[in-house]
Amino acid sequence: MKPLQISAETAITLSKKLGVPIEHLMHMPPHILLQKIAELSKEEASKPDPEQNPS
Repeated sequence: MKPLQISAETAITLSKKLGVPIEHLMHMPPHILLQKIAELSKEEASKPDPEQNPS
């Protein structure tokens, strides 16, 4: 399997957000990566946005 076709900046950001080493991320199957990104998106969507409710 060939490495994912993403930029270095994207790989670093995803690696930090997902808690996965870059080497693992780059060789992760695309369908698994998409699933993890979807889970991350759901988590971030459920968090309250501090900019929308200034106290």
